[in-house]
Amino acid sequence: MEPATFPIVAGRDDEEGLSKFPQTLQNSTEDASSERPRAARAERSRWVADAPRPPGAWSEVAGFLEVIAGGGGANHCVTCQRPGTRLRSTGESVADAIKGMLPALEWCKRYNFHSFKNDLMAGLTLASLCIPQSIGYATLARLQPEYGLYTSVVPPLIYAMMGTSKELAIGPVAVVSMLISSMVPKLVDPASDPVTYRNITLTVTFFAGVFQAALGFLRFGFLVDLMSHAAVVGFTAGAAVVIGLQQLKGLLGIAHFTNKTDVVSVVASLWSSLHHDSWNLYSFIIGTSFLIFILIARFLGTRSKRLYWLPAIAPLISVIAATLIVFLTRADEHGVKIIKHVNSGLNPISVRQLRFGGPFLGDLAKIGLVVAVIALTEATAVGRSFASIKGYRLDGNKEMVAMGVMNVLGSFTSCYTATGSFSRTAVNFSAGCETPVSNIVMAVTVLLMLKFFTRLLYYTPTSILASIILAALPGLIDVREALNIWKVDKLDFLTCFGAFLGVLFVSVEVGLLIAVLVSFVNILLVAIQPGIEILGLLPGTELFRSVDQYPVAMTISGVAIVRLKSSLLCFANANFIKERILQHVTVREDEGEVANDVKPTQLVILDMSNLMSIDTSGIAALSELHQKLQDLGVEMAMTNPKWQVAHKMKVGDDNMRRSGRREIVGGTLFFISIKDAIDATLKHHQLHQPC
Repeated sequence: MEPATFPIVAGRDDEEGLSKFPQTLQNSTEDASSERPRAARAERSRWVADAPRPPGAWSEVAGFLEVIAGGGGANHCVTCQRPGTRLRSTGESVADAIKGMLPALEWCKRYNFHSFKNDLMAGLTLASLCIPQSIGYATLARLQPEYGLYTSVVPPLIYAMMGTSKELAIGPVAVVSMLISSMVPKLVDPASDPVTYRNITLTVTFFAGVFQAALGFLRFGFLVDLMSHAAVVGFTAGAAVVIGLQQLKGLLGIAHFTNKTDVVSVVASLWSSLHHDSWNLYSFIIGTSFLIFILIARFLGTRSKRLYWLPAIAPLISVIAATLIVFLTRADEHGVKIIKHVNSGLNPISVRQLRFGGPFLGDLAKIGLVVAVIALTEATAVGRSFASIKGYRLDGNKEMVAMGVMNVLGSFTSCYTATGSFSRTAVNFSAGCETPVSNIVMAVTVLLMLKFFTRLLYYTPTSILASIILAALPGLIDVREALNIWKVDKLDFLTCFGAFLGVLFVSVEVGLLIAVLVSFVNILLVAIQPGIEILGLLPGTELFRSVDQYPVAMTISGVAIVRLKSSLLCFANANFIKERILQHVTVREDEGEVANDVKPTQLVILDMSNLMSIDTSGIAALSELHQKLQDLGVEMAMTNPKWQVAHKMKVGDDNMRRSGRREIVGGTLFFISIKDAIDATLKHHQLHQPC
């Protein structure tokens, strides 16, 4: 009896590939009888089994806290400094911290007149779009018009100093305004108590800023990614539809309208108003006419790059023209609703108006958290998109800190939650901005508007504000991206569609909850049922790859090489993976009885290169798998386990041995490569075939 060799079997009828394939493994099997290769394999196995102890949980926590504190890890360790380097003084460390907090200190060194000229033109173009949109979004949030203008002054100035995006335009946006108008009125009715409603909204802004800054300081930016791209697409589309239906109130001049945000309530209220003729024809004509004008201007702007300024200035032209029409025709006396008085002057201080007491404090914190996450998600998506076009990278944590600080200070100066706007950022980019100075120019222009020109807004019809908001909504509904998500991943599309339906038919909060829940269910499904893949040898190489992905890959008779698809072997998926492997071995045994040219499985090799972590349930499952395979006369080996995985399994072996129980699957079964596992098993486990 001689040690058996494992003939290579061509997969997927690849006889020609088999004839050309050099018998690498068979040659190495013949050499396995010598002492030198055996000693080398044993030494490599000890590399895996006797690796030093990996860093413990407390070391990882300490390192994480050091990063949070700004220590920078080993680079700042006194004992690790290179010879000849001096310790940094406290003043230098403080100066570096200030530079890190204020990126403007870096780019202002390279600032010149040419850049200022471009930023000036971009800022003025941006202001022409920002002023009418800010007034419209304030009314959408059920606040007085001036609060939208306040929000376009202080936050952009702060972001210009602390933000890392060159193009991001800061101010009120439609989605955040709708969030506030749908969640805060559940606590206070804005119609019956507008002062308390305003104060609560400012308090929500404060909490949103605190959460955003905390996420940035603690390096928890990854939490924003809990809102997947598909969830954001679905949520934004649903919110756009709801906002559009709500704006029909202003477009039609309807006096009494529902405060609910679900589509059924909005459509029912709209139908009731139309049925009882409680709408105004003149408001509808004014709003619809300028809506068509704005959409035509946008179409022309997209057709010609030279006309980029046309869609930007169209809303301001519409406001001026509509105001003149109402003033000259006295349309307000015929039922056309107008803005009327708008407070003038600088942003009033509102620190004393924040409500940190009373029964609503917990609810305000919850609303602030939701608003913070949505605002960060939108700003991050917009900022990254335009940064990739310009070829630079945003610092996510600095962005969060900048957003948080600007909203906290904004809540002190009568601003509600601000974030990055897609439509205004696109205008800013098209206008040729080079630095955040365009935000400063925009803020100063809005401030001049507040100081000197608010009286001109008295006769501005509310229908024109509804038209401006409606014109901005098509950019929030990305049908093409939704179809792309459907083509790429059906479960991801379920997240998108669930968020869309939740916002549309229930509420904004339910839509967000559905999006997050479906995303987590998707993750759990992948984790609980990760599956396995069978590996084969690529012709002419020593590389083992999936036989499903590479049909030319060749399996080895009598050997089942299995790779775990999951990065975590835990209580949720360990038994599933164990059963899948046993099922595969059993099927191979049955096939071996029928096909005489294919040997039944005698060796199972687990490729653990994907496995990042394992728990006690996973170790127990591997122990059971090892025992059941031995009962079937099948050997098992494991290759290339990660540092932490190998250490946990080694500790499990030691504990089993000390307690007198059966060992798990100790270090003697660990190998550094699949080839080593095959060679060592051939020699040491004496897998035989008849002479």
